[in-house]
Amino acid sequence: MSKAAKATVLLMIVTILSKILGLIRDSALASAYGTGMYSAIYTTANKIPVVLFAVIGSAIATSLIPLYNKLANDSSEERAMSFLNSVINGVIIIGIILSIIGIIFAGPLVNIFALGYKGEVYRICVQYTRILLPSIIFVGLANIYTAYLQIKKRYVVPGFIGMPYSIIIIISIIISVKTDPIVLIIGTLFAIASKALFQVPFIYKEGYKYSRKIDIYDPVMKDMIILIVPVIIGVGANQINAIIDESLASLLGTTVVASFGYARRLYEFVQALFITSVLSVVYPRFSKLVVSDKKELFVESMIKTMNVIIVSIVPVVIGCIVLAKPVIEVLFQRNAFTSKDTIMTASILVIYVTAVLAFALRDVLIRGFYSLEDSKTPTINSVIAIFFNIVLNLILIRPLGYRGLALATAISSYIGLMLFFKSMNKKVELFSPKKSIITFVKCLISAAIMGIVVHFTYFGLDSLLLDVFIFNVIKLGISVLTGVFIYSVIMYFMKVEEFIMIVNMVVDGVKSKLKVS
Repeated sequence: MSKAAKATVLLMIVTILSKILGLIRDSALASAYGTGMYSAIYTTANKIPVVLFAVIGSAIATSLIPLYNKLANDSSEERAMSFLNSVINGVIIIGIILSIIGIIFAGPLVNIFALGYKGEVYRICVQYTRILLPSIIFVGLANIYTAYLQIKKRYVVPGFIGMPYSIIIIISIIISVKTDPIVLIIGTLFAIASKALFQVPFIYKEGYKYSRKIDIYDPVMKDMIILIVPVIIGVGANQINAIIDESLASLLGTTVVASFGYARRLYEFVQALFITSVLSVVYPRFSKLVVSDKKELFVESMIKTMNVIIVSIVPVVIGCIVLAKPVIEVLFQRNAFTSKDTIMTASILVIYVTAVLAFALRDVLIRGFYSLEDSKTPTINSVIAIFFNIVLNLILIRPLGYRGLALATAISSYIGLMLFFKSMNKKVELFSPKKSIITFVKCLISAAIMGIVVHFTYFGLDSLLLDVFIFNVIKLGISVLTGVFIYSVIMYFMKVEEFIMIVNMVVDGVKSKLKVS
């Protein structure tokens, strides 16, 4: 098994563990606050600073990888390190300035992120947002530290950062229920800080040397600044769509905002597990292949990555559609989270999750463009997709309500994907989506058959077993395992190359672990 494959599998395992803990965190939040006022306020207040700088921090990290590799390749590691320190110090300064501005203008920020908040809901959200705004400094640093570790081929360590984050928030939820909801907000501030602090010992271990120097006249810094704005739009398209959706959702009530929050967390679980893990490994590889002028290998690697994502994501999407309600019942439905909340959250998830494949493939293509030092094309395409999302939101919200907001995101995501396919084909003549389309059709047929079998399996068991938590977990577990088996058998007989590759990769990984032990 190749080093990249081993890193991807290991990162996926770590991500699974981290995300399972994240689901426990979300389950604790649902149990404590349901879809009530505080849950909606927490969703919004938490999103404002994180999204505000996560998008910027992610864009900086995305730009940093190719520029660092280029400097290390063309000049020296010391030159690249000097550039990295300039970026880190710049992020700290910008983070402090944005925090102060955000604290002063927290009211207008809440109005942007939640158009429908009024009275007590608005007042509390402004207060909580002010407490959380300093966290943007740590969000930015966490993104840069992750990028540096990826450059050094240390992919697994960043996968662990979600664990202390979730543990701190779970403890904060428990304490807040017995004291005051504000404890959850203060705990979240410390939790976000832990994402950056956790990585500090590991970046030093990889040779990082901090310097307070910041060279604003560095020509490479200027290159990064020029790249940042379009990269923010390209990398942040998914987050920008989420901001638009949840801001309009606030017009429909705090219950809808909270339900969107829970549905989105499950959506992000799928995204982090199957997309972030893969991109963390392949993006630095894309960058190095372009720097080394290996265009054919670059295109081959990009198509292979997209096909692996298709093979992995399509059955998950179908599975989520079939089992949305039972999944949410098992994860969230207890105490403050009622059966009505389950129905609304499941309705959003069923539509929302269909967009995950489009965003996943777009993320691969976006990284491809950035590796080619083209940030203009992803920006234009992302802006067009965001425009379609806004228009469709306004059209569909009246007749379909909250379902219309989710549907608008799904439709606009595939419009964006088609634009990206067309643009990449123009940019690199060797690139063609034909192979990916064939793989998708085979996966869709396999997943559709799987979905039918899973449906009858779950509801067959539902009529035999009592409606209690432990039996619901058993029903869900048997249904999921049945689905995995059916999908695997069909894909094997269809001889889908990427599926066989994934199976061989997992088998080789297990064999190597057994040899070691």
